[in-house]
Amino acid sequence: MAITLTDTGLLRLLRLLQLNSAGLPVGAFAFSQGLESAVELGWIGNQNDTREWLSQQLAYALPALELPVLRLAMEAAQRSDLKAWQQTGELLLASRESAELRLMDTATGEALVRLLKQLQIPLPDTCETVTFITLYAWVAVYWQIDWPTAALGMSWSWLENQVVAATKLVPLGQSQAQQLLLQLQPLIAAAVTQSEQISATEIGSSLPALAIASARHEVQYSRLFRS
Repeated sequence: MAITLTDTGLLRLLRLLQLNSAGLPVGAFAFSQGLESAVELGWIGNQNDTREWLSQQLAYALPALELPVLRLAMEAAQRSDLKAWQQTGELLLASRESAELRLMDTATGEALVRLLKQLQIPLPDTCETVTFITLYAWVAVYWQIDWPTAALGMSWSWLENQVVAATKLVPLGQSQAQQLLLQLQPLIAAAVTQSEQISATEIGSSLPALAIASARHEVQYSRLFRS
């Protein structure tokens, strides 16, 4: 069977892969999201500890905050409701429990703005509160990627970045990293499904250990990552 880029489904898949590529120049690789501090504090020291740390976030953080925000942002973008789209970014930032977690959203968002301009992808006129997730939602709608697929892609990208960070910090071997990815993949689908049940008024998550680790990282004496 011949494969051609006139197949819209295939084209959307390729664009999803591009949007979630580790090579996307937005600087996501520079953020460990508290993982570096958790290793420094002795909370994480091996593969099992890493799996537990990440599985908790896949169970209680992404499906309660990041993924519902993505869904609302995509819905607003589809309606061309720029006010509602802007408010999703404000909600995300208001829900962050440390300055570094907020910085991760805004720094990668600003980098994505610069990239999208270079790719000549039209952006909304109002970009006062720029976050990576809301811009990701905007591009997903522009490229006609549906919500479940976009959510799976973004969750996978988050997990891959965290595992790559863990290989440097714990440290883990490459084979251990691949084992982790296989073990945690089923939790991604569960997180997306769970997030569909979260209404706008229910959005929000709190993982105290993650918040503490992120806050402690701000004053850590030596760091490889920005968060």
